[in-house]
Amino acid sequence: MPKSTISSLFGASPVKPLQQHMQAVQACVQQLIPFFDAVLAEDWDEAQRQQAEISRLENQADALKRELRLNLPNSLFMAVPRRDLLEVLTMQDKIANKAKDIAGLILGRRMHFPEAIAPSIKAYVQRAIDASAQAQTAINELDELVETGFRGNEVKLVTSIIKTLDEIEDDTDRMQVEIRARLFAVEKDLPPVEVIFLYRIIDWIGDLGDLAQRVGSRLELMLAK
Repeated sequence: MPKSTISSLFGASPVKPLQQHMQAVQACVQQLIPFFDAVLAEDWDEAQRQQAEISRLENQADALKRELRLNLPNSLFMAVPRRDLLEVLTMQDKIANKAKDIAGLILGRRMHFPEAIAPSIKAYVQRAIDASAQAQTAINELDELVETGFRGNEVKLVTSIIKTLDEIEDDTDRMQVEIRARLFAVEKDLPPVEVIFLYRIIDWIGDLGDLAQRVGSRLELMLAK
């Protein structure tokens, strides 16, 4: 992103670039849905196109991250310490990175999801994306928090958003346990190496929800200061 653009964002709000980054992260993560549609249909040409789009969006998020890190003057951060903003940025960045890793591994190995878990895997992915979307909702309130001095009804609103995020992440944990149990029941009938990578993908999808929850946790710490 050109410096003139990032400067205009800073001029509007010291947290606006962070919100722009989270928007880019969410666009990347949401692309996992059409990617998994193609994978479950074993349409590898389409899966490759979707993986390329995920990679492109992750690169966009990376560019925003680099610009944000390079253009964070200490003088702007009175209500929100620079360190807190950078830690939130790191969590957001890891969400996009994980989405890219998931798509890359699945496509690289042309992984087949057995019937025992295929019907539920997409719902699991969607719930992890829901967690990231809820984290974005919380981040989008950060400028309002700054304006209100981290007091009043805005704090209650963000606390409620984070509570819902925690509940969504709990859902992903339950779904992960169920899918792992279903895979365990049939793993003896599958190639052992493929089973190892299926468990890895299941864990990585869960990581999306965990990382989104950590974004919320960082905001909670800001509220407590």
